[in-house]
Amino acid sequence: MRSAYALGAAVGYAADAAFGDPRRGHPVAGFGRLAGALERRLWRDHRAAGAAFTALTVGSILAAARWADRRLPRAALAAAATWTVLGGASLVREARTIARHLDAGDLDAARDRLPYLCGRDPRELTERELARAVVESVGENTADAVVNALTWGALAGTPGLLAFRAVNTLDAMVGHRSPRYLRFGWASARLDDVAGWPGARLTALLTVVASPDPVRAWKVWRRDAASHPSPNAGHAEAAFAGALGVRLGGPLRYGERVEHRPVLGAELRPVSVDDIERACRLSRRVGLLALGVTCAVSLATHWRKR
Repeated sequence: MRSAYALGAAVGYAADAAFGDPRRGHPVAGFGRLAGALERRLWRDHRAAGAAFTALTVGSILAAARWADRRLPRAALAAAATWTVLGGASLVREARTIARHLDAGDLDAARDRLPYLCGRDPRELTERELARAVVESVGENTADAVVNALTWGALAGTPGLLAFRAVNTLDAMVGHRSPRYLRFGWASARLDDVAGWPGARLTALLTVVASPDPVRAWKVWRRDAASHPSPNAGHAEAAFAGALGVRLGGPLRYGERVEHRPVLGAELRPVSVDDIERACRLSRRVGLLALGVTCAVSLATHWRKR
């Protein structure tokens, strides 16, 4: 029943907010290890092999989740799955850790910590560039680690919640444009684009609602989101730029690869270290709004079917 899922999702959200990710034996990490072992066995340099890998891994999670959803107490299962899947508390904790290092003037410590939050090369980043990277990551991962998961839970219950996390994990593992994964990771990357579509737009809309300046947030979102190379990340990042009144985007370095991304909110001021805390607070507000919206959708679906 969807009412049991909504109750479980609320409990799981509260557990994530209070405790963060499980410290030992994290199921997502376990899934990543199993998927990595399977990838090493199935890897071939073409799309068909990658599509088979994606179908097998995501299909296995979906089948296991559907089996558990029929046999276990649904509220308890939803609570455990939501706590496992959400990453809002860990996202904010990592962002604030980097902010503390920057406040203390310890650039080396901040650079060492940035890979826990995103995949950029931190070695040459200045204080302002580190702050910008953190704010952009908070915006993007508010969608990926919180809102998208809750959205798929509302649409398809616990199986949808867990399947989305599997898709998103595979994209992080094999979806990037490296020589090894350009073809093999194509299916995972495209499936993640599709799965991330609804939550990215909901994230942007809720960011407008949670913004101290909704008109500015709406304007920057609607004007600049489409210029981002990602079909989804640009919506959250543009809305965060407008909501916080800061300029995001520009050159990014991933190892030896440099991307020149369009600027979001070009007329706004550059990011400062203080904006990291503001981004964290905005992320928490957006997460709470997403919980309310998705639980309401789940309950409305339940009552409509009665």
